Amino acid sequence: MIRALFISTLLLCTLHARENPFFPSIGEKDIPVTTNEQSEQTPLKRATITLPTQARVLQKVTIEFKNLDGSVENKSVELDNSVDWHLPIFISQSYAETTNSIKPETAPVTPVVPVVQKKSTPKTKEAKFENIVSIPFLKISSSSKSLKLTTSDEAIRNFLLVNPHRIVIDFKKETDMKSYIKKVEGNIFKRVRIGNHDGYYRVVVELDGHYRYDFKKVADGYFVELK
Repeated sequence: MIRALFISTLLLCTLHARENPFFPSIGEKDIPVTTNEQSEQTPLKRATITLPTQARVLQKVTIEFKNLDGSVENKSVELDNSVDWHLPIFISQSYAETTNSIKPETAPVTPVVPVVQKKSTPKTKEAKFENIVSIPFLKISSSSKSLKLTTSDEAIRNFLLVNPHRIVIDFKKETDMKSYIKKVEGNIFKRVRIGNHDGYYRVVVELDGHYRYDFKKVADGYFVELK
């Protein structure tokens, strides 16, 4: 009896038990952690990003996302494309559907008849300018990012001011005109102010955002192009 009790005690002393059976023992690899959190987020349809007025080139797009285990990562795509800040950037998760009404193998075959065509010079599409200001000695018209100032007066200087962004052009002329202000709805050149000074008059064209510009002399006046 004593011998059996001694053997049982010896066996109990050699047994090894973990303090917490819910954690892996030494030498075992950790199991990847996941989460049972219930997610009720709305499926992505389309999101919009509006660029600031000084944006001109889209260089990189980065998306940050949450994984199944709750960790956060991001992925980027390198770009180098010009953008128009007036238009928003869209983020969506859908495929464009393209269908062809006639399959190539079932399309009717039409006999090819050689046709001699006369060479013609391609026609260049001229931009349509909208008249926004008209006074006796100056006419101003705009088309997209271009501004045409039709006048026989000499421009003596031009420069750019900020807050708000506006182009200032001084023309040499003695005149007794009163101050002129014209607001242009739905135009990049949103407001024009003309004022009389000693020996010259000043044209101030207010812009709808941040731009650089080119200024050049043309046959019937001056031309401004925004960048």
